[in-house]
Amino acid sequence: MQTFETNSEEETIELGRRIAERLPRRAAILLTGKLGAGKTTLTKGIVSGLGAANPDDVTSPTFTLIHEYSPRVYHIDLYRLDRADQVATLGLDEIFDRDAIVLIEWGERFPELMPQDRIEIRLRALNGDRREIAITPGVAGLSFPAPTATPPAPPGIPGSL
Repeated sequence: MQTFETNSEEETIELGRRIAERLPRRAAILLTGKLGAGKTTLTKGIVSGLGAANPDDVTSPTFTLIHEYSPRVYHIDLYRLDRADQVATLGLDEIFDRDAIVLIEWGERFPELMPQDRIEIRLRALNGDRREIAITPGVAGLSFPAPTATPPAPPGIPGSL
């Protein structure tokens, strides 16, 4: 597990961009944390880093449930769903089978429906705009690759990917 701390929304978005640079071509990414932990903010950076949308165009799909930013980038929010049969109607298996990055908020509520081979990112609000972000690599061979050269961390973001 790799753990990072950010001190502002901008730093959280920048960390998302750095994460995007290291993602495999195909991945399910489970974003966990309480309301307001920064899941959508980190997603802004990941989606932006993948070149699928500008951060200002990335919003939580709380009411639409799924945003498709490109054929390669999906953002799913399961917060409003209460039962596994409701989630099953979304066709997530078909999305998970695509050559795409799939970001899932509140997926931990339905672990039986999430791919076993996934990256998990846990976000925790500290005080103010500070966030703790812990990345756990996938379990079935999917890993969060280390960089070939360690770039200097941007100010306020200890460590580097």
